[in-house]
Amino acid sequence: MSPAQFFKCLSDDTRLRCVTLLQKEGKLCVCELTAALALSQPKISRHLASLRQCSLLQDSREGQWVYYQINPELPDWASPLLKNALAAVESTELFKDDLQRLQKMNNRPDALACC
Repeated sequence: MSPAQFFKCLSDDTRLRCVTLLQKEGKLCVCELTAALALSQPKISRHLASLRQCSLLQDSREGQWVYYQINPELPDWASPLLKNALAAVESTELFKDDLQRLQKMNNRPDALACC
């Protein structure tokens, strides 16, 4: 991944919100991101696919559910940038609202079930 690809992937507000929540929470499924961002499942899925294509995210299947997380094999220069982006975004009202919606989500997935 080139720096230009990295920044292009994060230039969309929805993708940035997804990545910062994943950076904060570690691993989330589509239903959690849908609840947190208050957006439709197709819109979230489209943005997650874009982030996967640029290698910012990786997905893993657990039973019938797909979970997303930050790719642990990002280039060395990318991880500090994501941490700094999270630090900057965490203080915004939008991020606080996203995180609050995620925390209030009923029936959040665990190791046994999802969505």
